[in-house]
Amino acid sequence: MARKPIVQYVVEELVANGVEDILFVTGRNKSSIENHFDSDPELTRLLKQGNKHELLAELEFEDLEAHFFYTRQRAPRGLGDAVLCGANFAGEQPVIVALGDSILGLNAQSRAVSRMAELFDVKRASAVIAVEEVPREEVRHYGVVEVSENADGTLLVSRIVEKPSPEEAPSTLAVAGRYAFSPLIFDMIRRVKPDKRNEIQLTDAIQMLCEEGKRVLALKLPPEERRYDIGNFPSYFETFVEFALADPAYGQDFRLKLEKLLARTQ
Repeated sequence: MARKPIVQYVVEELVANGVEDILFVTGRNKSSIENHFDSDPELTRLLKQGNKHELLAELEFEDLEAHFFYTRQRAPRGLGDAVLCGANFAGEQPVIVALGDSILGLNAQSRAVSRMAELFDVKRASAVIAVEEVPREEVRHYGVVEVSENADGTLLVSRIVEKPSPEEAPSTLAVAGRYAFSPLIFDMIRRVKPDKRNEIQLTDAIQMLCEEGKRVLALKLPPEERRYDIGNFPSYFETFVEFALADPAYGQDFRLKLEKLLARTQ
């Protein structure tokens, strides 16, 4: 996205929020992710010799204080199945799940994961889900939660629906691609039956938590930490333009060229 791969924004966000161990769940022909996060001393040396300081800055993720691990989802069987691939990695510890098609905040400037972890601990929750308000006509693209507000202002999730119609959606609070889970989520996923596409839906596992009386909470994102959804072309194009306009080195020139282009097409 603009000058960085999307996954790098996600990793930088997680590390800025104190996450130290990161497991990538990949699939067939996704070795490029592993290659990207490997250190490359020869490339660094060549860039230094060529005084390519701007390109060197793009390799700063090599200095991130994080440990990277990798596993593969053997077949594309849905988000729930992908999360289950991390069960051995998590063990008996809580986990943060971050979707690779979502960036929180412009240039991944978000503290949502830290707030989710704090809420998870303080409220002894089984799950905390990041959510944001979306127009009702867009709920069909997301998981949508039904919530009630507790006396202390926390949002208790009673129901979650995967991609409902605008008429059937219980609210306009859409899941925003970040979750905090207790290890109990893996037991729920193992109990989920595949849908008609033979996929295991994470929302079904979360709904089980709700139905069994476990504490599932929602954390609403403020507008400045909105989700940038890269999972479809319209939002990808919009995100690319917004990130490019905010680029400190090239944003202003890009703005001028964009204005000229728009003027020619009117």
